[in-house]
Amino acid sequence: MFFGADRTVFGSTFMDRVFEAAIFVFKTVVRCLFSLALLFALAAHAQPYPNKPLRLVIGFPPGAFTDVMARMLADHLGNLYGQQVVVDNKPGAASTIAADIVSKSRADGYTLLFGHMNSNAVAPALFPKLGYDPAKDFIAVTNVAFVSLMLVVNPALPANDVKSFIALAKSRAEPLRFASSGNGSSQHLAAELFMQMTGTKMIHIPYKGSMQAAVDLISGQVDLNFDGVGSSLQFVRNGKLKVLGVATARRVALIPEVPTIIESGLPGFTAASWFGVFAPTGTPPEIVAKLSDDINGFLKSPEVQKKVADIGGELAPPNTPAEYAKFVQSETARWTRLIRESNIKAE
Repeated sequence: MFFGADRTVFGSTFMDRVFEAAIFVFKTVVRCLFSLALLFALAAHAQPYPNKPLRLVIGFPPGAFTDVMARMLADHLGNLYGQQVVVDNKPGAASTIAADIVSKSRADGYTLLFGHMNSNAVAPALFPKLGYDPAKDFIAVTNVAFVSLMLVVNPALPANDVKSFIALAKSRAEPLRFASSGNGSSQHLAAELFMQMTGTKMIHIPYKGSMQAAVDLISGQVDLNFDGVGSSLQFVRNGKLKVLGVATARRVALIPEVPTIIESGLPGFTAASWFGVFAPTGTPPEIVAKLSDDINGFLKSPEVQKKVADIGGELAPPNTPAEYAKFVQSETARWTRLIRESNIKAE
């Protein structure tokens, strides 16, 4: 009896100790695993940015001027970082679809917007129910480039310079018709600004793209367009269109013989389409600063400058996030005022 009782007590005590030892070992293993996971996480976090592929979202289809620029920049950053930079085309709604996607992305520097004046300056005045707020949902990183616009007309139009064109527009009983790639596009806004500054009245004919507008301008369905140099220069050189002036502060290197509209008697007239990089609000300042510095290296490249000039564009001068933010604010105020004064509505 006693021996059996002793064995029971002994057995109970022994099992308790085994159980306690097992618990201790389990807790030790868990602590080790947790420590290892923490070390791996810290190690991953400690790796310099970027340590995985980046995504550059753009609101234009493949082949567009802006798309070409985005891919040039992506190649530059990809080579610099040793990481793939994927250009993700999300065209539509004046490039606001792309902006909306990025505004709702994680603010970690891995999803960026190749923003356009439409998505980040003009859109709030055209689309009162945007799904994002350009001023609140984005951090300006760096301005990248401008698309120079020029005033092109059908060759049959009896005007060979800006001065005679203004006189013609004022004298006609039937207003001239100007094309654009859509309501609120840079082409449309340039023409509205021109009318405002010259006191002329013309009829807007919006299209769904520059090429369709150019076809109808060549055929005489419309009379003029403020189109991108890269888009229309081929038609000017083969005699299908006539250029009267460029809407830039200085002459365009690709067509130095063409005077600016300012030189032609309209002081202060400039209109260009611009685009650059934006990050979602909340992106760490050190990442924004790094991206800005690295993109500025792209802007300083003589090879890139020549490539961009050859397709009718102009690289922005190197700029800081603060400088780009100030530029965007001034452009937003400028075009919002024109949109309201001219009562421009979205399509």
